Amino acid sequence: MKKLLLATTGVISIALLLICTTGCLKDSCSNNYKISTPIYQSLTQLRAGIKSSAAQPLQNTGKIYVYGNYIFLNEVNRGIHVIDNSNPAAPRNFSFINIPGNVDIAVQGNFMYADCYSDIVVLDISSATNVQPVKFLNNALPENNSFWGTSTNPDSVQVIAGYHVRDTTVDCATSDRWKNNMGNLMMDAGGRPSIASAASASPVKSGQGGSMARFTIANNFMYGVTGSRLYAFNIANAAEPQKTNSINLGWGIETIYPFQNKLFIGSTTGMFIYDITNPSSPVAQGSFSHAKFCDPVIADGQYAYVTLRSSTDASLRCPGTNNELNVVDITNVFSPRLFKTYGMTNPHGLSKDGNTLFICDGKDGFKVFDATNPSNIFLTKTFSGMVAYDVITLGGIAIVVAQDGLYQYDYTNTGNIKLLSKITIENK
Repeated sequence: MKKLLLATTGVISIALLLICTTGCLKDSCSNNYKISTPIYQSLTQLRAGIKSSAAQPLQNTGKIYVYGNYIFLNEVNRGIHVIDNSNPAAPRNFSFINIPGNVDIAVQGNFMYADCYSDIVVLDISSATNVQPVKFLNNALPENNSFWGTSTNPDSVQVIAGYHVRDTTVDCATSDRWKNNMGNLMMDAGGRPSIASAASASPVKSGQGGSMARFTIANNFMYGVTGSRLYAFNIANAAEPQKTNSINLGWGIETIYPFQNKLFIGSTTGMFIYDITNPSSPVAQGSFSHAKFCDPVIADGQYAYVTLRSSTDASLRCPGTNNELNVVDITNVFSPRLFKTYGMTNPHGLSKDGNTLFICDGKDGFKVFDATNPSNIFLTKTFSGMVAYDVITLGGIAIVVAQDGLYQYDYTNTGNIKLLSKITIENK
């Protein structure tokens, strides 16, 4: 998934579209580039724009969350599409919530919790066409970026609200230096290149996220993971979340999935199980290790289902070559063990309803498996022609996010699964 690179004031990111025109004569040489320079706002100004607006086209979609008759679909780093799914055969994209820096969401009752860069914003969604922020948790997820610095005042924090693009021509010596540092090149405020590193009440109804989620809700607590930590927030008073815990998990943390009184946390090197009998203080129980791969996980009681995928994208930190489904026996949560492995193409998100297992297998599409016997899981149906990313199953409807659209399937009869609808994603 794409991530927005943030920078402090005076340091800006640079996008180089290499060599539109190159001229190399005996005594001169130059290359042309497009350089993006940021437009800054104070964090207070940026927050003032967080609210509902007219529906926008789906373009660079990310994670999905279902609550009641609504689908909330992330537009990476920009906000959330609100889709009325009262009729899954005719879903209606009817509004957009502008939240810069947003990737993850969770919902309970009339409140949505969304990341906004390293902050968490609490939004009142009692009116789906007039969503408003009611609370900001400043720098609640500090690993997500570093724009806060040492400040505690949002008026003095500067963030990137957009970019101004201009053409420039540089000599070949400068061009070669830029090319050698592609992907890690910054410019200072004067336009000079420099090298820098990139940085209790009764339970209320909550929604359901996909297996790629980093936010989840259980027992009046919201749990969020960053690349290295697990955070717990008490949301018994939904409009006033209170952070109760921050736990170091190591590195490469990717996903979180709740089941009964457990949290199953996926990382690039394994799966961790945390007990939340005391919801404010998760306690580590067992873990299952694997080679370095991207790793979402779900569970159903006796077994956890883990998809491992490789990637050539170094930013995903999934350099392995295996693509597979691991079935892990979690009967003893203190000592999970590998039960069975099944080959896949490039598996991403997954979901399970009863004995039916659903897997988004990348370019091989959306796949349905009979998992009645975990030692003999077999494929029953493939929906090809899409690059499938994540799936949520709920009440006989499978909601699938793919590269080209949001699909919904009726699987009440698993022998005759039917496509109900598709909202097309308009590629930029």
